[in-house]
Amino acid sequence: MNEKRVFLTKHSPEYWRVTFNHPPLNIFGPETIPQLNEIITALETDEHVKVVVFDSAIEGFFLTHYDFLAKIEDTTSLPPGPTGLQPLPDMLVRLSRAPVVSIASIRGRATGVGSELALACDMRFASREKAILSHFEVGAGVVPGGGPMARLPRLMGRGRALEVLLGADDISGDLAERYGYVNRSFPDAELDTFVDSLAKRIASFDKQALSETKRFADVASLPPDYEIAAEWDMCLASIMRPAAQERIKKLMEQGFHKAGDVENRLGYHVGQLGR
Repeated sequence: MNEKRVFLTKHSPEYWRVTFNHPPLNIFGPETIPQLNEIITALETDEHVKVVVFDSAIEGFFLTHYDFLAKIEDTTSLPPGPTGLQPLPDMLVRLSRAPVVSIASIRGRATGVGSELALACDMRFASREKAILSHFEVGAGVVPGGGPMARLPRLMGRGRALEVLLGADDISGDLAERYGYVNRSFPDAELDTFVDSLAKRIASFDKQALSETKRFADVASLPPDYEIAAEWDMCLASIMRPAAQERIKKLMEQGFHKAGDVENRLGYHVGQLGR
């Protein structure tokens, strides 16, 4: 329970980086929640930080799906967060509203929770060659739970959002840019330089001007909490349904939760389950 999975690096008092490092797949589960929550709280309360970048230390994976091997009660027994939402959606809502600019630097798979965290950030930038974004959940018989139905239509429109959510397939960095899933995609060799330069530029600005401008943009663009809450409740209920249990079992038998082809091509494999 004490294994470190989320690492905070302060490049300066104004510019922080949060790195996910849980080999081999950067799976997110109930053990990760307190570590991320500690950082979200620091972002809300630190008087100096102005910008935070989320990235990964794991080749091929930015942050992937929730831990389906964890006991469901390990998640449901966690107390609600300050918003009154359950811990994961609570943290994502608070990240979106924090008086700090948040940037997701996506190299590798941002699948399920990874996509939801990226969507909760203020900006998303992706490696053209190596980024994959996806919501595979419907293909596994599960309703996504961290807010993508509330966030994606606001970013890319209803039709494209439903293509992502109901198609449950992998979205490359280039297509993610065209759809508005990410701000921009870059050749992989240019991603770090751009994100670091933008973060340092933002960190040089006045914090009050940044936070007040963001707050007004939030009013026009963020979903209300009740939309997020309903998704999480339905996600947990859907996991326990026989159809989901059968599909998750098939995925496990094929190598889900292990390094290999199922995790590397999750969109393909969920598309084969009912055939």
